[in-house]
Amino acid sequence: MSNQELEVIGQDTGCCPTLLAAPLDAEQAETLARVFKALGDPVRLRLLSMIASRSGGEVCVCDLTPAFDLSQPTISHHLKLLRQAGLIASERRGTWVYYRLLPGMTDRLAAVLTRPADLSRAAGHPQVGTAEADR
Repeated sequence: MSNQELEVIGQDTGCCPTLLAAPLDAEQAETLARVFKALGDPVRLRLLSMIASRSGGEVCVCDLTPAFDLSQPTISHHLKLLRQAGLIASERRGTWVYYRLLPGMTDRLAAVLTRPADLSRAAGHPQVGTAEADR
């Protein structure tokens, strides 16, 4: 399958409701499950973190591969899954591929997992990030 044939999920412009405010429909659940599955591997989480935290906003695959005790094809496979999940984008420059975070998907995940402020206050739940909420 060529890069042009890869389906990128989660690139729609609509926003889904937060998990805590309304039930997800089947399509939303399927899309989010694929993204969470992509994030469910420690190597992919590390790769995403390395890409997202890189100054300048992008990183060459040549800088990612040495950080792991894995073959280059295995790293490429993990990067492909992150790309298909809509978490990162890539651009080939000569022999190297450069990766950058697509903040739209991470923002969407954050929004889906965030309890709406009105629900938090109405239920008497402490705000996230407070000592009371962490208990």
